Amino acid sequence: MKILKLLCLASLLWLTGCASVGPTVDESADPSAVSPQSRTAPQIRKPLFPSGDLQPITPIRTQANAVAPLAPPADLWERIRGGFAMPDLQQDLVSDRETWYASRPDYILRMTERSRKYMFHIVEELERRGMPSELALLPFVESAFNPQAVSTAKAAGMWQFMPATGKYFELKQNAFRDDRRDVLESTRAALDYLDKLHGMFGDWHLALAAYNWGEGSVSRAIAKNKRAGLPTGYLDLTMPMETRFYVPKLQAIKNIVARPSAFNAKLPNIGNHPFFKMVDIQRDIDVALAAKLAEVSLDDFKALNPSINRPVILAAGTPTILLPWDTASVFQQNLQAYGGTGLASWTVWVAPRTMKPAEVASQVNMSEAQLRSINNIPPRVVIKAGSSLLVPRPEKLLTDVSERIADNGQITLAPEVQLRRQIRKAGKRDSVASFARRHNVSAESLADWNKISTSSIFKSGQNVVLYLPFQSNTRSKSAVKSKTRVKTATTAQSSSSSQSKRRPKK
Repeated sequence: MKILKLLCLASLLWLTGCASVGPTVDESADPSAVSPQSRTAPQIRKPLFPSGDLQPITPIRTQANAVAPLAPPADLWERIRGGFAMPDLQQDLVSDRETWYASRPDYILRMTERSRKYMFHIVEELERRGMPSELALLPFVESAFNPQAVSTAKAAGMWQFMPATGKYFELKQNAFRDDRRDVLESTRAALDYLDKLHGMFGDWHLALAAYNWGEGSVSRAIAKNKRAGLPTGYLDLTMPMETRFYVPKLQAIKNIVARPSAFNAKLPNIGNHPFFKMVDIQRDIDVALAAKLAEVSLDDFKALNPSINRPVILAAGTPTILLPWDTASVFQQNLQAYGGTGLASWTVWVAPRTMKPAEVASQVNMSEAQLRSINNIPPRVVIKAGSSLLVPRPEKLLTDVSERIADNGQITLAPEVQLRRQIRKAGKRDSVASFARRHNVSAESLADWNKISTSSIFKSGQNVVLYLPFQSNTRSKSAVKSKTRVKTATTAQSSSSSQSKRRPKK
């Protein structure tokens, strides 16, 4: 009987232990994710079913209680719409711009098709910084998403940076590349600038106005309204017409993207995935060869690498290129298998002194027309000393262009001075050096003109050939006319003074 009681007691204790539910720890999880308290002293929770009657959880209940994973939108436009965070601007100018864009569906389609290559990267950067996704639409206003766009004021790229502003935001501008056009660098600089402006004004509409008009101009307009006791919002400031239309344009494009069917607009399908991939390059390579190895058209290659100004990529200054995502591996495979003698057919030659283009062309074995074309040299100029010029690369040259030149090379030009041959007499004890110094020419040039050495001594009265700056007859005649007018005016003034002196005093 005692044995039977003991068995019953043991059964009750076992059932009580089954009714208590302890903490559940996923053994596959990182142990560091579990708090030290839970690892050393598990907390006993109350039974799910106090009655001790455990109910099995059926698969249907599990499915009903599960949390469905949030899938990212497949369409990039949907992702952009989900990130709109600026207050809407409602005014007549917005309606005016909506009508303008809606009446040009082909223009909208061209712009949006062009944005396909760059939009994903811009949206990614905006989200990483926590900035409104409307800013991804700003290049539509600035450049119609054309990275090669140049304004009449010399602003360049799809974000339209002026040269000085570009330098402030560390966008390189040299003889071989212009980072104001670079997809990655210009986007980085534009978002840095917009973020800075938003920090200054605390308002995205004012920040956009400052991006277009300049932060100083917006600050002065705000200060002017404050002095007059007027509001200082975007709609309250007195601004140029271009800036007045600037934010309404962006708002109109935002509205069209938000509801394209309402404006009879057709937006191309842009997948929510990267369009391009960064690829490292180790050696200088011709642009045409890089496109060929990537198996893309030259136009498509340039659209992703618009900052390159010349037909060669200098690896020391541009160590990475952008390629369509699915061709990056193709490029690397073809590059390894390439059996050519060299990747680059161009190199850089630095002018040792100020020279005429024809003189440079003869030294680097190319025609003057080719030298001017490849280096954008206009007529009637000379190339100043230290200029970095792109020239054909000798076959035996094994080294690539140095980082110092690739990153900082510039071409400096000066107006060509017309020289006229003149004959002057040498004085007593005149040397080439003293005669050249007196006439403000170099001793080397003087010796070359007279076919003598720089150490030669002239005889007294000897004819010496000089080439001096030529003054046109037009300039001489105008100078004579000017002197004549001054002389006539002086004579008339003297005559008037004489007559006044002869008048009797009243």
